[in-house]
Amino acid sequence: MFVTHVKIKNQPIEDMMITDSEDHQPSLPGWNYTTKVPLAVSPLFQWPLQPIAILRWIWGSWFFISERLIIVGIAFATLIWTQPSLEVAKHLELGWVAQIWLRNILLLTVVAGGLHVYFYRWNAQGKHLKFDPRPLMVKGKQFTLGGQIRDNVFWSLASGVTVWTCYEVLMFWAMANGWAPVLTWNENPVWFVLLFLLVPLWESFYFYWIHRALHWPPLYKRVHSLHHRNINVGPWSGNSMHPVEHIIYYGSALIHFIVPANPIHILYHLQYYVLTAATTHTGFEGLVVKGRRRLKLGTFHHQMHHRYFECNYGGLEVPWDKLFGSFHDGTIESSERIKESRKRMIMES
Repeated sequence: MFVTHVKIKNQPIEDMMITDSEDHQPSLPGWNYTTKVPLAVSPLFQWPLQPIAILRWIWGSWFFISERLIIVGIAFATLIWTQPSLEVAKHLELGWVAQIWLRNILLLTVVAGGLHVYFYRWNAQGKHLKFDPRPLMVKGKQFTLGGQIRDNVFWSLASGVTVWTCYEVLMFWAMANGWAPVLTWNENPVWFVLLFLLVPLWESFYFYWIHRALHWPPLYKRVHSLHHRNINVGPWSGNSMHPVEHIIYYGSALIHFIVPANPIHILYHLQYYVLTAATTHTGFEGLVVKGRRRLKLGTFHHQMHHRYFECNYGGLEVPWDKLFGSFHDGTIESSERIKESRKRMIMES
């Protein structure tokens, strides 16, 4: 059943004054702050259908100010001011490829770097809405460059932006040469708009399966463990991955070799994957400005995955975790169940 008061990503958060008394007392030990529990998945796939609850969920996911609308705006801005035309993209040339790579370096640096400076350098919000009470790790032998932030920045930019750019270049080049279908507004305005709404849904569907696969022991040890160096996450943690994981994760955009799209949808699709990885890993539930919660960011749902590992592999739009028994709803009972499941997995391995 859809619960309107659960304050998690993609659900409504009242525009209210934030005070210490309103901080939710953690139901699990070791947390500074949690959302209200038990957490609820979206009503999109519940039966019988609840049209009002679905409309509330969609409204809360997009309006009035949301990550999704902001990224739509960023996508249009990059299309207008920095995107080479499909005519130019017909031929693979260093000039326009480098232009996209530099644009993406700047974009991720502004978003992830800006959030890091705001929350961790300036400490502008203190521990308001911060899930984990611990600071980010300054040093650690597990990190490639000896520290969490340096490690995360390196993998995010050197590998993440490079793979992200390669997928954009591939899609624009394929569209320009007629190897990927191109959608125009005049051709189908309804589908043109619906694609923006469907990308987050596809992300939740796709992410669960690739993420579950990445927890297969051989892949986890060689690939996904790099991302899980971040038990307590920050904005640069979201895209800190092994190059193989970047290829798999951003590979979501390859669906547009089948599903027709416009260049604006390619920009939005990949920017949504990259930039929300930064925003949802801030370690904070939301951004507080002048005492008001203005923008939803991280989720307790995914924060628990970084601490407990074998739970919450997917998102909240598509309820795969509930169907396959890996859903942690933030309660002590759920935590005990996950612990028992991990014990069985260890004994069977």
